[in-house]
Amino acid sequence: MNQDLNAAKALPTLLLVDDSPAIHRLLAVKLKNEGIDFVAAYSGEEAISVANDIKPALVLLDVNMPEMDGFQVLHALKADPETHDIPIIMLSGDDEPEAKVRCFELGAMDYVTKPFQVAELRARISNAIRISKLVELLEKQASIDALTGLGNRAFFDRRLEEEVNKASRTSDSLTLVMCDLDHFKKLNDGFGHPAGDAVLETYAQILKDQLRTYDIPCRYGGEEFAIILPNTDSPASSMICDRIRVALEAAEWPKYPGMKATSSFGVTNISHDGSHDSAAWITAADQALYSAKSNGRNCIHVFENADNIVPAFKLAG
Repeated sequence: MNQDLNAAKALPTLLLVDDSPAIHRLLAVKLKNEGIDFVAAYSGEEAISVANDIKPALVLLDVNMPEMDGFQVLHALKADPETHDIPIIMLSGDDEPEAKVRCFELGAMDYVTKPFQVAELRARISNAIRISKLVELLEKQASIDALTGLGNRAFFDRRLEEEVNKASRTSDSLTLVMCDLDHFKKLNDGFGHPAGDAVLETYAQILKDQLRTYDIPCRYGGEEFAIILPNTDSPASSMICDRIRVALEAAEWPKYPGMKATSSFGVTNISHDGSHDSAAWITAADQALYSAKSNGRNCIHVFENADNIVPAFKLAG
């Protein structure tokens, strides 16, 4: 939670790319009270490297630079998926329409002609950052499940593919967990859908409380959840799952006397066919989850390979 608050308070970062130190000094003075963190780059190559490292909220990019000019930098930034969405305002002494059109065709958000009025540039920077924040907010909302506040299915699919690809490149451990609320339909039928919603919300909060900051909990759909655990092997992930299992089993429901909720877990750190296909990882975790559901529920099963699933177990607690 503290990290979220700190992130909310963090100032937007503006990457200023210009080979003229005088421009850097001028804008640092004129825009010092605008609530912006400035980062400087003096060449195109440096700009691309810094943009990839810090992912600034905005790039202010000079067109006329030696060796690698602003057009080339703009093209490189927009061609890279890591920096494609960063808004870029071009600075240039060229007021010809052809230069402006070329910048916009390459993906620039705005174009400011030198010598510029600082007040106008300040307004354009403020507008670009505001638009960038709105786009980021919309993208975030599109990735969040409204009831639980966890990542939704589309977010999960994207992140799992990213993490599987990363693990295949680095040989780091990775675990996928599919977890399902037991007898959820009976719970809904017996206590009503508001009770079911309460269980879903509580379970999501338990996931947030029990997982580490870099773990990735998502609502997969209905009463099924998924957890991506980077840098985690099966024994460690089983311990994590058991903490979640115990916390849900111990949850009390004052508004719904007599209600109990439990969950089952399917765990894998390999795909069902040995490939690096994210869908094959889901298949393996689903097989383990099915085994857990078939063998008493409220337990954890670990997928080993297509012919060998570790028997169900409940850890201490």
